[in-house]
Amino acid sequence: MEDKRAGFVGLGLMGGPMAANLIRDGWEVTAWNRSAGALQELERLGGRAAPDVAAMRDLPVIAFMLPDLSFIEAASRGLLESWDETPPGAETTVVVMSSVSPAGVQAFGDRVQEASHGRAVVVDAPVSGGTKGAIDGTLAIMAGGAAEDFLRLEPFLAVMGTTVRHMGPLGAGSLAKACNQLIVGTTTAALAEAAELAERSGMDVGVLFEVLSGGLAGSKVLDMVGPRLVRKDYTPTGPAKFMHKDLSFVLDSARAAGAAVPMAAAGVELYAEVKRQGLGDQDLAVVRKAISQLSDSNADTVTRGTVSA
Repeated sequence: MEDKRAGFVGLGLMGGPMAANLIRDGWEVTAWNRSAGALQELERLGGRAAPDVAAMRDLPVIAFMLPDLSFIEAASRGLLESWDETPPGAETTVVVMSSVSPAGVQAFGDRVQEASHGRAVVVDAPVSGGTKGAIDGTLAIMAGGAAEDFLRLEPFLAVMGTTVRHMGPLGAGSLAKACNQLIVGTTTAALAEAAELAERSGMDVGVLFEVLSGGLAGSKVLDMVGPRLVRKDYTPTGPAKFMHKDLSFVLDSARAAGAAVPMAAAGVELYAEVKRQGLGDQDLAVVRKAISQLSDSNADTVTRGTVSA
């Protein structure tokens, strides 16, 4: 991609550092964000602030990093309505980098194609790696879309991630991310359960996790989330409420494919409980606090269930 101009919508915990890495790599980044502070920081780094998303319509790439597809659709409404003003032949790749519904992003792709009269395409390219991966530019990026669209976009994605793969047609990237979240969400929950069980039994959770990390239970999830579970540090790096949303996408995709996903079903209910307890805005590791409060409120039932099993 020779034209290194890009729009970036959403400068939160993930989007801000991702856009900053593009600027450091020599991209001319024009951004829009609901809060002014993040835009001012991007301008300090050399980026530009757009008055609205529609102002980006002549850019070759517009990336969205917002909480869900409903936010993306709302932010892009003016963009879709403005495409009649775009010179014929102009080409724009709209990149959905958030965790969204695979079926939903396919429908969004159809709307973009229709609104742009075929002058814009959508690629879904969700990321994994957390805030640290966004800052370091080491994200895993799983893309869905036409092969030629992915190849054109690959240099842009490679600035933000070290593992960038084309997973298939539009929606395939979001399905891959759903699978990723199935593993991350249920593994984090299992680690939280182990931490609570160990601590309530008089064991040092830090020592337990150190031993586990040297065996088959070792994983990147343990390495990254484990220390927060040990410290009971729930400062947000990624709100836990989003895991409920992401695991719901797993259930939707499983129904469409005819696949059984009992772990995802259990995970959806557990993270729904996190939200019911009012913990959804805290870090994913807060699932330990939810499990602890379940233990406190229903200890006898939990014990009887364990024994009878």
